Amino acid sequence: MKSDLVTQYIVDWLKNYLTKSGTEGFVVGVSGGVDSALTSSLCAKTGLRTLCVEMPIHQAPEQVSRAQKHIAELKKKYANVTSVQVDLTQTFEGLKQALPAAQNHEHLDLSLANTRARLRMTTLYYFAGLHRYLVAGTGNKVEDFGVGFYTKYGDGGVDLSPIADLMKSEVFALAAYLEVIPEILNAAPTDGLFGDSRTDEDQIGASYDELEWAMNYVEKNQSKELNKREEEVLHIYKKLNTANQHKMQPIPVCEIPEILKN
Repeated sequence: MKSDLVTQYIVDWLKNYLTKSGTEGFVVGVSGGVDSALTSSLCAKTGLRTLCVEMPIHQAPEQVSRAQKHIAELKKKYANVTSVQVDLTQTFEGLKQALPAAQNHEHLDLSLANTRARLRMTTLYYFAGLHRYLVAGTGNKVEDFGVGFYTKYGDGGVDLSPIADLMKSEVFALAAYLEVIPEILNAAPTDGLFGDSRTDEDQIGASYDELEWAMNYVEKNQSKELNKREEEVLHIYKKLNTANQHKMQPIPVCEIPEILKN
C-alpha cells in the first residue's frame, strides 16, 4: 500500500465531504485503540476543526492513558485539534439502576456492553450538535463489512466512515506512517466495552489477520484445500457475517402495494 497517497486521498475526501456538507469540523471518539487513533489523525491532518472526545466507562487505566497520550501528541502537531473528556461511568451506572433487574440473564453482559457504546454515540452527537461538526466513524473494513463487529447505533452510528475501506493491517500501516504512538500500535485490539482485559480476538475467536484472509477468500470465491485452522476461521467469519447482516444492510422498509392504499 502506498501510505502517503492513501493518506492524502482520505484527507482530501474528508475535506471535500465537510465542505459540501456545510458543517464546520469533525468529532471523533478516541478510545486508545488504533482505529480511533488513525481516524483522529486523518481528521486532524485536514487542518479543519477536530474535536477528540474521550469517554471512559469503567475503563482500564492503560486504555485511558493511551488515549490521553495520543490526544496530547495530536494537539502538539495540529493547532486545529481540541479535546474533552466526559466520564460516563456514573451515567452508565445510573441507567443500569433505572432499568429492570436482569441478573444472571445470559445476554446481560452483551446488552450492557452495547449500552456503553450507545451512550458514547449520544455524547458524540451532543458535541456534534453544539458545534455543527460531523461524527467521524472509526470502523475498519473487516469490522464494518466482514464480521459486523460493532454496536448498531453505537460505534456504528456515525456521519461518515473514513477508514471503512481499510483492512486492519492497512489501518496499522497508515497509523505507523502517521507516527501514532507506539503504545497504541503495540496494543492488542479491544473494544473496551466489558470493563475487563478481553481483546477483540478473545471475543471473535480469530485474529484480524485470519479474518482478513477469510474475507478475501470469500470475496474472491476461492476454493483451495483448507487446513483445520483455516476451516475454523472461515466458519467463524461466515457465521458472524450472516448473523450481523442486519447491521450491514439498509434498514428494511415495509413497502405497501399502491393497490392497498387506494
